Amino acid sequence: MTAKINIVEVGPRDGLQNEQQTIDVATKVELIERLGDAGLNTIEAGAFVSPKWVPQMAASDDVLARITRKPGVSYPVLTPNLKGYEGARAGGADTVAIFAAASESFSKKNINASIEESLARFQPVAEAAKADGVRLRGYVSCVLGCPYEGKIPVKDVVRVAKALHRMGCYEISLGDTIGVGAPGEARDMIRAVSAEVPVAVLAGHFHDTYGQALANIYAVLEEGVRTFDSSISGLGGCPYAPGASGNVATEDVVYMLHGSGFDTGVNLDALVTTSLWVSEKLSRRPASKVTLARRAN
Repeated sequence: MTAKINIVEVGPRDGLQNEQQTIDVATKVELIERLGDAGLNTIEAGAFVSPKWVPQMAASDDVLARITRKPGVSYPVLTPNLKGYEGARAGGADTVAIFAAASESFSKKNINASIEESLARFQPVAEAAKADGVRLRGYVSCVLGCPYEGKIPVKDVVRVAKALHRMGCYEISLGDTIGVGAPGEARDMIRAVSAEVPVAVLAGHFHDTYGQALANIYAVLEEGVRTFDSSISGLGGCPYAPGASGNVATEDVVYMLHGSGFDTGVNLDALVTTSLWVSEKLSRRPASKVTLARRAN
């Protein structure tokens, strides 16, 4: 029996928020719908954060209201606090996400709170989600490195992942935010976390800054991880390494998985078409090697 791998498409949120060019609501809606038509069943639709700090995520409520929701497809949105959660619920969100960091410095720079303060801030969101029957996803940033602290002790990753699991997160995405990790480090990190949190609830989120994302995915795939975050066309550069790649491209991940005998339920040709379309909308070159190779043929 072919193993099924779940791809969480983060392009419309994590990808677009790190792109320089702003796109309108209609284009965001079309992007999300194209991704759903390609077979992706989890698509980040936006973030209920201050547009002052993340202008690309403005009007996430309009995006949620306008997308045609496909049966069996989830459209999670980021909610940093109870106010964001309430906005997401008003917009019809049935899955929300909270995001912590394994690095104290990154947590303070990113959300102006220590790790403990951030977890305390998320507790009311977790309680509200449980009461409302809303699914809660958790993110841990900087699991393999921090732009301010360098390498992060694995015990810090384990501590934050355990806290999110206790809060009721159905899935915890472990993110190499700056893309500095190598396969051996990724494997060791997953082994340490899965000793405390069931591997079935862990997801890998690897950036490709140093070209290691696919190798890291394969390394933790061998450890039992079956969910991975990726971004159509590699949307979203690395803000800590100007000019470098950021998110790993969904097309590249799907190509590797299909070629390795795994099933994703995703249509690669439809992904490539969408990758070219959104890259044109953003006046950028696709960051996906698969898309560039298919375009050249």
